[in-house]
Amino acid sequence: MKENRNPNYICVHAGQLKDEIYGGATAPIYTSTAYDYRGPGTNLYPRYFNTPNQVALGKKIAALENSEAGMIFGSGMAAISAVFLAFLKSGDHIILQRAIYGGTSHFVSAEFEKLGIDFTMIEHVDKQSLEASLKSNTKMVYIETPSNPLLEITDLSLVSAFAKANSLITAIDNTFASPINQTPADFGIDIIIHSATKYLGGHSDICAGTVSCSQQHMERIWNTAKNYGGSLSDQTVYLLERSMKTLALRVKKQSRSAKKIAKFLEKHSSIKKVNYPGLKSHPQHQLAKSQMNAYGGMMSFELEDDIDQSIFLENLEVIFPALSLAGVESTILAPTTTSHSLLSPEERKEQGISDRLLRFSVGIEEARILIADLENAISKSQNK
Repeated sequence: MKENRNPNYICVHAGQLKDEIYGGATAPIYTSTAYDYRGPGTNLYPRYFNTPNQVALGKKIAALENSEAGMIFGSGMAAISAVFLAFLKSGDHIILQRAIYGGTSHFVSAEFEKLGIDFTMIEHVDKQSLEASLKSNTKMVYIETPSNPLLEITDLSLVSAFAKANSLITAIDNTFASPINQTPADFGIDIIIHSATKYLGGHSDICAGTVSCSQQHMERIWNTAKNYGGSLSDQTVYLLERSMKTLALRVKKQSRSAKKIAKFLEKHSSIKKVNYPGLKSHPQHQLAKSQMNAYGGMMSFELEDDIDQSIFLENLEVIFPALSLAGVESTILAPTTTSHSLLSPEERKEQGISDRLLRFSVGIEEARILIADLENAISKSQNK
């Protein structure tokens, strides 16, 4: 049968590991860490990312991202660091978007100097900034779109064209969009990374990461990754595979609700600013419309000065103040004390991350229930 590109079909059927013994509807879990080296596989071992469950799930994420190969890691940072270390060495240079996940930014500032890797962070990813940052030893361009936590949008086609013209590798953190709302490979991006802890897992109970790319790039990543021990146990691989079967359903619901909530917040007198690419007021709305299937379940907003943030958070009854994002439950956090706390106040200010900014991950609850929860918390936290 010709490959079906329907997201729901891919989420359920791509890379499905069949139960050949009993004919079960779900994939069997191969928990062994010791396999017969004379068997059908070649030196199967969890740290080599090649056990049956690991390989099967890698095929599913690759199909979702329209890539040749996929690999599953123990965390998003394990995936990100494996990509960096596979393609960069001492003396190399990388161009990075400044507005990236705080953990990634911290890894770059903490580890690259020790490794002798040079880097340039640019505020706005446009042709002029990219050309101004290019050096003779530049090897990679790394971006994140939509960005965390301000939901800035980067032009995928522009980045891809620039990189190809200069023989550079491109890599993207696609976590906020999910492969349901954005497939960067279709725009020429080489390597697609996810914190699978977020939308792919979707239930706030799995820590994992993924990488999707060409088979050629994956060989290089694998040769590096197997030395750093960032693999995932097959029990968790199974849980992630199970969760991904509902990925398209969850993300579509979250995206629809988020758009309704963003419109509500934008009109509210106690909200200073809303960052959501689905709003026409978003400065890059048209760009987002051109490269995303929907605008996602993530947004951020700033409270007006008359709102006490701590009281606002305390009075939320449905929305849960918590770390991480993209679960079935709605969550909210202050980036300055969580996701971007590793950055200095000066670095956060440069990125436009204020102390009054809240990042909101919309769950699968009905939009009207979440709006009522927000409205109630706002009314109880106003300094009268």
